[in-house]
Amino acid sequence: MTGRMRNRTLVTLALIAAPLHGEALAQPKPASPATIEAQRVAASALPADGERDAAFATRGFLATRSDPVIKNANGEPVWNLAAYDFVDGEAPATVHPSLWRHMRYLKHHGLFEVTDGVWQVRGFDLSNMTVVRGATGWILIDPLTTAEVAAAALELVNETLGERPVTAVVYSHSHADHFGGVRGVVGEEEVKAGRVAVIAPEHFMEEASSENVMAGSAMTRRAAYQFGRGLQPGPQGQMGSGIGTAVSGGTVTLIAPNDIIKRTGEKRVVDGVSLEFQIVSGSEAPAELNVYVEPARTFLAAEIATCTMHNILTPRGAKVRDTRAWAHYLDEAATVYAPKSDVVVSSHCWPQFGTEAGTAWLSAQRDNYRYLHDQTVRRMNRGSTMAEIAEDVPLPTNLGEEWSNHGYYGTYSHNSKAIYQYYLGWYDAVPANLHAHPPIERARRMVEALGGSERVMALARTAMASGDYRWASDLLQQLVFTAPADEQARGLLADSYEQQGYQAESAIWRNQFLVAADELRKGAREAFQTQSPDVISAIETGLLLDSAATRFDPTKLASGPVTVQLHLTDRGETAVIEANDRIMIGRLGQQVEAPDVVLRGPRQMILGMLFLKMPVEQMAAAGLQVEGDATAMQGLIDALDPVGAGFNIVLP
Repeated sequence: MTGRMRNRTLVTLALIAAPLHGEALAQPKPASPATIEAQRVAASALPADGERDAAFATRGFLATRSDPVIKNANGEPVWNLAAYDFVDGEAPATVHPSLWRHMRYLKHHGLFEVTDGVWQVRGFDLSNMTVVRGATGWILIDPLTTAEVAAAALELVNETLGERPVTAVVYSHSHADHFGGVRGVVGEEEVKAGRVAVIAPEHFMEEASSENVMAGSAMTRRAAYQFGRGLQPGPQGQMGSGIGTAVSGGTVTLIAPNDIIKRTGEKRVVDGVSLEFQIVSGSEAPAELNVYVEPARTFLAAEIATCTMHNILTPRGAKVRDTRAWAHYLDEAATVYAPKSDVVVSSHCWPQFGTEAGTAWLSAQRDNYRYLHDQTVRRMNRGSTMAEIAEDVPLPTNLGEEWSNHGYYGTYSHNSKAIYQYYLGWYDAVPANLHAHPPIERARRMVEALGGSERVMALARTAMASGDYRWASDLLQQLVFTAPADEQARGLLADSYEQQGYQAESAIWRNQFLVAADELRKGAREAFQTQSPDVISAIETGLLLDSAATRFDPTKLASGPVTVQLHLTDRGETAVIEANDRIMIGRLGQQVEAPDVVLRGPRQMILGMLFLKMPVEQMAAAGLQVEGDATAMQGLIDALDPVGAGFNIVLP
């Protein structure tokens, strides 16, 4: 057992022995005097509200659902359109005034006319579904995250505009909130029969199916923090996600595209409508395109431009994005597509109406990313570390006049560190950081060096009283990692996180602080469930075998080295797994002469053993053919860690 695992076990036992009972500990606190003052100062520094966003966010509204609650087939709610109705009037002290303003415009939901022949369904999910009228049916761009909300969105379109079939679906990029609802609007048989075109950028399937596989457990756990899972919308709770309100519940689905776009400038005539595409892969997503709807003079900027600065590195975790390339794509959009567009829309937030407004909007965001990139790299090359750069490069006033440059989703602080990481990695070249003690051991030594837990608590209370919540959190995190059952330390750390959440302009920074406070008070929430049978079926077998290997613990392979021959009968695939006291490796397309065990059956059964740890005996009873040493195969299954459902973040 590792030191961290041993400590976690002791922590668990300690918490069982001393459960948290205090009702006061579990309740959110009001804004402190320091937070009230911070909100006042923030409000005084904001640019003039203006009329543009208020007008554009509601322009073209036609209708919304009479029943705000969207349910799944079991009658369970997966979305509530009315969840943010409370956002009205002046900002309460528990919400940053800029974020409150942002949510006043982001909360609008329903079907909106963009221009003749183009509409958007907004507020039914984190993302928007754009609807283009073809000669015979609807062309849908980005069918939301889950099938249930996508079906409800299409139902609203047909009820309001007249029923038509779906003739094409366009996936702008490889993130689930832009393809996951596809089976709510079209059936796979229609796609396979060629009656419906499904258009996507090159490498879409590879990226859509592989994202979150290798690091899936960590990403889904962290995503709960980013999107505020378990927090109720409200002045002391979740205030959206910056680019939208929240992630819908329901079923994530995927149908493979049958038309691939490879180059900027490629055109398609889809159901009588001329579409031109801009490839922007490597910016917000590894496979991404924008769409120019030529007859409607409408440019869809997908997610390279929204009503907020985006993430160069998402807090949930992902590969760092190329900020320089992102700025160049925005420049191309601003100079090539915006001048011939009457409207610029995106797959999040509200449109920009008029050629001048659309061009200025794209140009301002281009300048925002370019400024942050160049000023980060300039300081990096002068020896500044990522933490120093994050403090030294705030959003400048002349860029902050454009509201969409504000950090409601990504932030200057987080993104400058991501740019540093993109070029130099995590290490700041200070040898003390090269081999520092891990968190629990460092916390123990730090608390001891500061004079013990009572002294640290006193310092933290002083910091809290002065409104220095960043320092209070730093101190208290050390104390909680040393004594996680200390109810007072956990409660005060929760309070320090909460006040920082209230003060955050970024919706997802707010979410992360408030989820942390909630978990300190009430325990961890369920992890997001982002992988569905549809998405898993799209992942190529070799990648799944590699993913299973990342859960292999060679110390648990009691049966000794084992070679397994796989025959995936439903796919006509063969593969070999070899495991020993060092590694487990899978080879797709190979056969061996004398394996220890041979498995024949559908891929789902074999994945059930590798990912759900289903016993060999049970799979054999269900029809899996097992030849050879079944005990050796069971030994391999026993050596695989369970797929992670969660782990501690604010506790050791």
